[in-house]
Amino acid sequence: METIFTENYLLESKSAQHLYHFYAKDLPIIDYHNHLSPKDIAENIKFKNLTEAWLGIGDHYKWRAMRTLGISEDYITGNQPDEEKFLAWAKCVPYTVRNPLFAWTHLELKNPFGIHEYLNEKTALSIYERANEKLQEDQFSTRGILENYHVKMACTTDDPIDDLQYHQKISKEGFTIKILPGFRPDKIFNIENKDAFISYLQQLELKSGVKISDFNTLLEALKQRVDYFHEAGCRIADHGIPSMPPVRAFKKSLEQEFKYFIQDKNIESFSHPEAFKGQILLELCKLYHQKGWVQQFHIGPMRNNNQRLFYKLGADAGFDSIGDELQAVKLSAFLNELDLTEQLTKTIIYNLNPSYNEVFAAMTGNFNDGNIRGKVQFGAAWWFMDTMDGMTRQLNALSNIGVISTFVGMLTDSRSFLSFPRHEYFRRLLCNMFGNEMEKGLLPKDEKWIGEIIKNICYDNAKSYFNY
Repeated sequence: METIFTENYLLESKSAQHLYHFYAKDLPIIDYHNHLSPKDIAENIKFKNLTEAWLGIGDHYKWRAMRTLGISEDYITGNQPDEEKFLAWAKCVPYTVRNPLFAWTHLELKNPFGIHEYLNEKTALSIYERANEKLQEDQFSTRGILENYHVKMACTTDDPIDDLQYHQKISKEGFTIKILPGFRPDKIFNIENKDAFISYLQQLELKSGVKISDFNTLLEALKQRVDYFHEAGCRIADHGIPSMPPVRAFKKSLEQEFKYFIQDKNIESFSHPEAFKGQILLELCKLYHQKGWVQQFHIGPMRNNNQRLFYKLGADAGFDSIGDELQAVKLSAFLNELDLTEQLTKTIIYNLNPSYNEVFAAMTGNFNDGNIRGKVQFGAAWWFMDTMDGMTRQLNALSNIGVISTFVGMLTDSRSFLSFPRHEYFRRLLCNMFGNEMEKGLLPKDEKWIGEIIKNICYDNAKSYFNY
């Protein structure tokens, strides 16, 4: 049976097809936020099989679907053989229709494997064997896969205490694709868990060479790591937070309390954790501005909802959700605090709750000051919104309230080296939206004009914005 994933998949009009095939399809990729393993790139590994490449890298999207379809955890994160795990996933695929997993799965089989058939229980073994055979070829190593997708730059997600040895190895070897570190200091905000927090401070001390005895020395240690990351090529910071923390809440008395808190084993909790988080994040953002970095805020997740399975399997295993915390007031206050002293660097804000799309789109316009084109961005639909409907809603909100022609486009936000067809999925959807409106007379039927905007959104805006 011929699949729906043809050359004109999602392209409903001639104008859409022309925009995609002549302006978007062959553009390189700048993947400015992902969770790829720099170690796997540095060592240029080859995956043993498709299970390892698809299911063994923490793909919580697939894991959630498998659990929903009644698949035992033994076949998801358990110890069943790889082939059995793959067959379990294959049985699920036909039932994922209308979920992006159905499209991603088949687009990833199409490119890079050249497999043009539906994955199901009947075709699973044949597809598994063919894909596994290709995975042993040199062009299917981690670097080969990146080259296949025409990636120009990929920015990983790295903890401040990371020594970045694998990034340095990649750079020294002169790999044609820039693999840059991304500064992700989320663990420094985990002050509610004192044991984990103190353990992290001890590691930060070792890496920075700064003895952390109070709030100011903590800032010194973080500054040292920002400097270290900058020397290694880092130009992007990222933060995953439920909502922006408050500003101007960290008083002198809390500085003194923090000093006692980290030095006295008998003090079990800090009285105002949100005030601490707000001050740390504010000081970090000032450092980012000083360095000329781009800062990203992924806002809105409600994490680790299923405590039973969280304790069993750990974080990032598929038990997170969309939060419904109010966002506008705290987001505005935080960005305004930086803008008051002209220390607001290039900023991308990502929204996880679609009911707030217009809120986020409107917020970006408050802090675009005419100095940089698209300085404050309403970031791509992500995580639960990384769907046809989610991307459409984000693009429409940005178009209606902001200026979509300045948008820096798509990213994978993935741990999988095979996830780059998400850029294709986005580009097809984008071209279909613009192309159909050209056909309806809602946009000028000028292919060169609209095609240039498509090209900018898919590649050129990101190239200019990140200046990699």
